[in-house]
Amino acid sequence: MADAPGTTDDPVEGHPLPGDAVLELLRGWLPHQRWFPAKGTSGGIERVAVIDLVDPLGEAEVRLELLRLPGGGLLHVPVTLRTDDGTPRPGTLGVVPGVPGATGAPGVAAGTTGPAGSATVVVDGCHDEAFLRAWFAAATRDTASGMPSDVDLTGMKVAGGEQSNTSVFLPAASPPAILKVFRGISPGANPDVDVPLALSHAGWGGVPRPLAWLTGSWPAAEGTERQVGHLGVLSELVVGAQDGFELACRRAGEGADFGDLAEDLGRTTAQMHHALRTALPVAPAEDAGAAGPHVRAAEGVLATLRDRAAAAVAAAPVLAERAPAIDRVLAEVEHVRPLPPLQRVHGDFHLGQVLRSDRGWAVLDFEGEPQAPTAERTRPDLALRDLAGMLRSIDYAAAVGGSTSPEWSAQARRRLVEGYHREDEGPGGAGTATDVLLRALELDKALYEVVYESRNRPTWLPIPLAAVDRLLTDPA
Repeated sequence: MADAPGTTDDPVEGHPLPGDAVLELLRGWLPHQRWFPAKGTSGGIERVAVIDLVDPLGEAEVRLELLRLPGGGLLHVPVTLRTDDGTPRPGTLGVVPGVPGATGAPGVAAGTTGPAGSATVVVDGCHDEAFLRAWFAAATRDTASGMPSDVDLTGMKVAGGEQSNTSVFLPAASPPAILKVFRGISPGANPDVDVPLALSHAGWGGVPRPLAWLTGSWPAAEGTERQVGHLGVLSELVVGAQDGFELACRRAGEGADFGDLAEDLGRTTAQMHHALRTALPVAPAEDAGAAGPHVRAAEGVLATLRDRAAAAVAAAPVLAERAPAIDRVLAEVEHVRPLPPLQRVHGDFHLGQVLRSDRGWAVLDFEGEPQAPTAERTRPDLALRDLAGMLRSIDYAAAVGGSTSPEWSAQARRRLVEGYHREDEGPGGAGTATDVLLRALELDKALYEVVYESRNRPTWLPIPLAAVDRLLTDPA
């Protein structure tokens, strides 16, 4: 787990708790949340453990509910329990019998009600100051950040629209901060804690500094061991920043130039990859005999691309007639020698993962797919895969923003790649790769998008399909 100099990272411990009215309330509430990953599921949700946190002001009972989904995934839901006094509270899940912290309270046993007429309001912790105070009291702080233990919660605001986590803006904190509560959790260090922490300690300023984080412990599925993982992270807030995708969409709709911003984003992306190589170096592949590691790596990359392409063609019939051309583009990877070395990458890089402020571009969300195992989310990859993802994002910004000129996207894409290569010209960097590899990786991403859009947003299917056709015919 992440340990900053001068800190300890002892996990808060989860303990068993019988089924109760709170659990039943959660089962009915969870399927309606945007970040809930198992739509259509409720009764199969089981409690793994409850972690008790202490509100320093004693205003509420604070629980971290750890719940297992039918598919095996683990969910983290902080709640606060308050005596029902009739006061409306944001984030309220509902009311259950009993009094928090008393005999017969909701957390003690199923079927007990406490004093006659008593009731408890259950609140999503992210909306409650009691949870935030308890979180800060239990969290590990990065001593290098200078974050005080008493955090000003004035103006706290829960972010809307998030798909996999919940963030709370804390503009009055010193420094201003944002708390990200991980909803889907897994054993091991979350890369959205460890990676920004490593980059920050290595001196790269393109990532918001992690200020504090919370680590939890819970029993393994078999019940014989305990597992440890991150539950959330507090990071520096980028003040006055604009969301990268919203900014690009606005520029596209106005027909305003995005080239300078794209070139600067390319430079920032290359700087990120250099910082990742420095802060989180990957051991070189062992020589596998006469073929050598680079040939072996090339064969592995090509096999993976072909497997993913075949799966996409099978899943989206619209790709069937394009299959021979897809294979011809991917086959060109065989001639790329040597391939750039594998390294730690962002893994989910697009315009929605960057912010633009007076300080330039800042990169967010190194978490990857929250439901994937930690080992999969931290697996070394080709740095150019991040660049390919950003190229695809520019195409989406042009379409969603309503650009009326193909040149807007073409220029932004060209300037992004130019900025990247100008910044990363050293040995072993992406400057040694060829356009052939970037083209194949962008095609791989576009094929994934075709499958996704055909299943979920058919009206958006023309966006990635146009990219596939361009990549199959245009070598540039």
